Amino acid sequence: MLSIALKFKDAFPLFKEREPQYKYLPSFEDWDRVRNVCQILQVFSLATNIMSGSEYPTSNLFLSEIYRVKEVLKSKALDENDYIKDMVLKMNEKFDKYWGECNLLMSIAAVLDPRCKMKLIEFCFPIIYPCWEVSEKIKEVREALYALYEEYYEVIRAEESMVEQSGEGGSSFTSGGGSCVTELNEDSGWSKFHQFVRTTESIPPSKSELDAYLEESIHQCKPEESMNFDAVAWWGLNNLKFRTLSRMACDILAIPASTVASEATFSAGGRIIDSYRSSLAIETVQALVCGADWVRNLHGVKEKASKTEDMPQEVVLPI
Repeated sequence: MLSIALKFKDAFPLFKEREPQYKYLPSFEDWDRVRNVCQILQVFSLATNIMSGSEYPTSNLFLSEIYRVKEVLKSKALDENDYIKDMVLKMNEKFDKYWGECNLLMSIAAVLDPRCKMKLIEFCFPIIYPCWEVSEKIKEVREALYALYEEYYEVIRAEESMVEQSGEGGSSFTSGGGSCVTELNEDSGWSKFHQFVRTTESIPPSKSELDAYLEESIHQCKPEESMNFDAVAWWGLNNLKFRTLSRMACDILAIPASTVASEATFSAGGRIIDSYRSSLAIETVQALVCGADWVRNLHGVKEKASKTEDMPQEVVLPI
C-alpha cells in the first residue's frame, strides 16, 4: 500500500484542493518517512515471495534470504533518522529471539545446494550471529550434517544387505532372443566376480561421499540461469555419483520453507468438497487435487491471482 501511494503522491494535493473534507494531507516529511520505510519493507517482501514459492524447492533458499534481512536491519540500526532506528531496534529484538538458535535443517539444506555448500554458511553466519558464536555455529552445522549422512549411509547399507540376502538362492539371465535361460551358481565366473565385488565394496572407502562433495568446487552458473536452477534435478543427475548423499539431499530439499503452499492446498479443498460432494472418498479427493495440479503444470497454467474472478481457467477432470 505504501509503495503504491508513493506513485500517486502528487495527486494528494490536487485532491485536497477539490475536496474540502480531506484533512489528512501527508507532508513532505511524511513522504520521506514512507520512502525510507518502504526500502526496509521491500527486502521483507522479496524474501517472503521467494520463501513461499510452491513451484520450486525453497528450503535451500531460506538461509540466504534470512541473511539479507539481518544485513538490512544491521545497516538501518545506524540510520540518521531516529524513527528508523527505533523501528529497527524492535525488529532486531524479534529477529534475535527467533533466530538466536541455529536452524540446522535450513542450514543443511543450504549446504546441499551445489551452488552454496559450506561457502554460504561461512558467508551468512558472521552477519546473522555474534562474532564469538560464529565458529561454534558452523561447527554445529558440520557435525549435524555428518551425523545425518551417517544415518542415511547405514540405512542404505542395510537395505542393500537385505536385497543381497534375498537373492542368494541364485539368479538367472535371459539372452537377447529370450530362448536361452542360464542358471548362475557359485561355480560360474560371474558369481565369483560378484562375490569379489561384495567383499571389496563392503569395506568403507577412505573418503565418504559427503567429503568428496564438500571438497569439490561449488557449481557456478550464469546469473540468468541461477534464477531457474533446480537443486533437486541436479541431485537426480548426480545420483550414480552420490548414491547416499543424493537420497539425503532430495529428502531435505523437498521440505518447504514456508507453510503457505500447504495452506493454499488445503484451501483448495473447499472448492472440491462442497455441500454437493461431501461424500467423496479420500482417494477421489486426492486424485482430483493432484490431477488438477498436474494438468495445470502440463499446460503451463499458474495460480497467482488471489481473487476468484481473476483465477486462471482450470481443466475439470472427469470423475
